[in-house]
Amino acid sequence: MEHAPLPARATTLLLVVLLALAYPLAQGSGWELDIREFENQDRKNPPPQHEIVFVGSSTIVLWNLPQYFPNLKTINRGFGGSELADSVRYADRIVIPYKPRIVVLYAGDNDIAGGSSPERVASNFEQFAQKVQRALPQTRIIVFSIKPSLLRWSVFEKMRSANAMIRAYCAKHPGLTYVDVEPLMLGADGKPKPELFVGDGLHMTAAGYKIWTAALLPYLQ
Repeated sequence: MEHAPLPARATTLLLVVLLALAYPLAQGSGWELDIREFENQDRKNPPPQHEIVFVGSSTIVLWNLPQYFPNLKTINRGFGGSELADSVRYADRIVIPYKPRIVVLYAGDNDIAGGSSPERVASNFEQFAQKVQRALPQTRIIVFSIKPSLLRWSVFEKMRSANAMIRAYCAKHPGLTYVDVEPLMLGADGKPKPELFVGDGLHMTAAGYKIWTAALLPYLQ
């Protein structure tokens, strides 16, 4: 007997739950299981080189790249629950081997929520940029600002501080682009728009991803 497909919102919530369940295992293994799975996929079906790699936390994992960027060749190497330091640690395995012309990064959200200082988050971004650009001097890096969310609104001032430092670093170094999503995600009351978030108040709805896609596309074309 065939089952009716889940609505898009229910599917997103299910993915969020699965990511949450997988988080302790991934943390305990230093994300090694996730990285090895990417490497296994690459051996079976090598992804294209010199294209666009997306890397970072669950916001990247849940971004349906073929749907939102149908005319571009993209590789999704997000691993849910990860921090910026994890993107630094594994860049030589899930970013650099593809020799991408563009890297799109989103991380830092989990770092601040976990107690990391804005300075530490900014430092980790600098390490990521330096690691990638040493290996691939011609590769452009596009970093999204840490987003305002319903769940983590209480710590958003710290996120703003990290964003300011990351923006300043990007402004001083060629090949780096900072995409500020804060003004796009706040309502007239100055707080996150509820319609941009699923039930957990953290991960985004399709409306949120449409905003992010529109903000990113001009830098990819």
